[in-house]
Amino acid sequence: MAIQPIELILGRQFIDGLSMPVFLVDTEGNLLFYNEPAEEILGIRFGETGSMPVEEWSTIFKPTDAEGNPLPPESLPLVQTLTHHKPAQGSFYIDNLKGEKHLINVSAIPIEGRPKRFLGAMALFWNSNFS
Repeated sequence: MAIQPIELILGRQFIDGLSMPVFLVDTEGNLLFYNEPAEEILGIRFGETGSMPVEEWSTIFKPTDAEGNPLPPESLPLVQTLTHHKPAQGSFYIDNLKGEKHLINVSAIPIEGRPKRFLGAMALFWNSNFS
């Protein structure tokens, strides 16, 4: 893996200490890290998956709509943020790697360094299942 900008390294440390689930990706959409609260929803530890390209993480957790139809990667908020360099949000279901279905709300934001260098994106999400 290539050396990452200091902002992404510090971002990883920052999200590691948060109690809400967070995903961190680089400009190409490569997953750099997700924290322990995200591991609980995704059903697998980051240490087991490690970094992975957008084509893998956008399908491995099986995002679907309310009717169970698969969502294309380009409809996911984090992919939209990577494409347009603007915040995006949405709600959808995921089938995690433990076979559990979760309704999640996602807010994705671009990460910009100075001077306006696009460095990647961060997605904050939470489980909306109330059962």
